[in-house]
Amino acid sequence: MTQDNLFSLADPDIMSQQSIILITEPDQEISNHITQLLEKDGHLVMTTSNGEECLEAYKNIMPNLVILDARMPKINGFECCSKLLKLSGSTSPQTLIITGLDEEESVNLAFESGASDFITKPIRWPILKQRVRIHLENNRLKKQLEETTHKLLQLSSMDEFKQLTNRQFFLKQIQVEWLRMVREESHLSLMICEIDGFETYADTYGQIQSDQCLSQVDDSINQSLNRPADLTTRYGGGKIAALLPNTSLEGTLHIAEKIRGAVAALAIPHQSTAFSDIITISLGIASVLPCTQLMGAGSFYQSADKALSKAKAEGGDRIVVTPID
Repeated sequence: MTQDNLFSLADPDIMSQQSIILITEPDQEISNHITQLLEKDGHLVMTTSNGEECLEAYKNIMPNLVILDARMPKINGFECCSKLLKLSGSTSPQTLIITGLDEEESVNLAFESGASDFITKPIRWPILKQRVRIHLENNRLKKQLEETTHKLLQLSSMDEFKQLTNRQFFLKQIQVEWLRMVREESHLSLMICEIDGFETYADTYGQIQSDQCLSQVDDSINQSLNRPADLTTRYGGGKIAALLPNTSLEGTLHIAEKIRGAVAALAIPHQSTAFSDIITISLGIASVLPCTQLMGAGSFYQSADKALSKAKAEGGDRIVVTPID
């Protein structure tokens, strides 16, 4: 699996956010040409050379568009497309198949496999660019409709549903930033913070005061992060996650200590805890220099969450790091 020439900054006129395109093409020359073509349009691009690599990569990055060659070793493009549909469940991927055949049988195979479209070889590059643009736009409109539906549901649903939506967006951003850090050869860090004994605090002081407490802690965390690329989200209860691109472990530890001190400085009374009379916070950290090995967003999050669990088990009000090979 190759991850060279992954991406460049997205063109805001094309998409409201960066588009991730997965290319599966055994011919390296063609693969490179497609990659360069799409990167010039501002897309994030990942390349694989066969169907097995494509399926594995798809599970990790969940791209907006998959471009497949029909003729590939082990698993051909049509079979791979069918397997992608099974992997994606209810969310059907936009899939474009490249085939050297233009007879009716090949066309039928492409659409029967679940492909969104196909183009024939030799590839006419202006047509490929326009097909990609059209399918990404269709994907954008589909997501826009889904987001509108979600917003309507959120207006009449519980906080847990909103937190789940935030979580899905946050995991997607981990994937996007991971790919960006591969290109920039820079560190990516994830920090998960949790207020110690927050459930007990909520039971003791009530919902209104616990919401105010969480809001104050949230503000302290955000004030400690001073770069536009840093992203935070609430994960339910007293848990807040922070994604820190271009940040080494050393830098993340510095920020974590700053957050821990800022929360303690709030001096929010917490008489119901055995180890402190004020609100404290525990932090779990995972930090990595992304390279050719692609870790799933869920696995990266679990690494930080594991560190958080250890911090809490050791008494809270501390920082723990999970090493990643």
